[in-house]
Amino acid sequence: MSDKNTLTIDALDSSINVATESKKSVAAENYKLKLAVNALLEKSKSGFFAGIGLVIFGGFWSVLSYFTQDALPGPVATLTVLKEMLSDPFYDYGPNDKGIGLQLFSSIKTVLSGFLLGSLIAIPIGILMGASTICKQIFYPIVQLLKPVSPLAWFPIGLVVFKDTGMATIFIVFITSLWSTLINTSFGVASIPQDHKNVAKAFGFSKMRYLTKILIPYSLPHIITGLRLSISVAWLVIVAGEMLSGGAGIGFFVWDSWNALSLEKVISAIIIIGIVGLLFDRIFTFIENKVAYKA
Repeated sequence: MSDKNTLTIDALDSSINVATESKKSVAAENYKLKLAVNALLEKSKSGFFAGIGLVIFGGFWSVLSYFTQDALPGPVATLTVLKEMLSDPFYDYGPNDKGIGLQLFSSIKTVLSGFLLGSLIAIPIGILMGASTICKQIFYPIVQLLKPVSPLAWFPIGLVVFKDTGMATIFIVFITSLWSTLINTSFGVASIPQDHKNVAKAFGFSKMRYLTKILIPYSLPHIITGLRLSISVAWLVIVAGEMLSGGAGIGFFVWDSWNALSLEKVISAIIIIGIVGLLFDRIFTFIENKVAYKA
């Protein structure tokens, strides 16, 4: 075969390869575009149904307001007051007259303080309970005994111990946010497959290496789930705690607004509480999805 024919065949093969690669690239781009469109459609569908739910809720709220002869403020009156509250959320005219932004930040600070302290206690104890049968037998009865206790029942104990209403509020957040994280951590550690443990023994892992390479990575999704449940409980508890303690916070704002007979402010605060709780849940759900094992 002549050099000319060889060059022609090589050029033809090269053209075919380029065309094939081009088709693969186009197919990959089309697949990515299809995935993006499907994700967008799914989000649009979710937003559409959420919108329908809000319309139904707003309609029910309006009907209820009508039948109570506006004793219960309707959506329009409430949203008007909410807009006014958000127009200047950080004013401070004294101890009992602060903007909703300052009240909200005070509550978030209290919640995070109690939640972080609870997590620092719950995760190590949960690991011990999951890894050791003896530790489980020691701690599990205590958990089951204290877990059902109402958050408000702990408030007098906090007052006696700390002699301060702010610290007592942090204490009830701490004590009630323990249990979900502790139980989920214990379950995650206890469910580590025996094969993983055998591999650690075969390679002679030290306790620290076993902890960092097997125990924590495997149980991390369960721990994050526990933390997500605990932050929800903590945010639920803070309103009742601040109603008792007074002084500052979103719970105090709700109680103070009720005493001032401003139901519009009460409902506005409830809306804000719900939105912040939803944001907490979304943050931990995002983290949970990132650390979850994909099949």
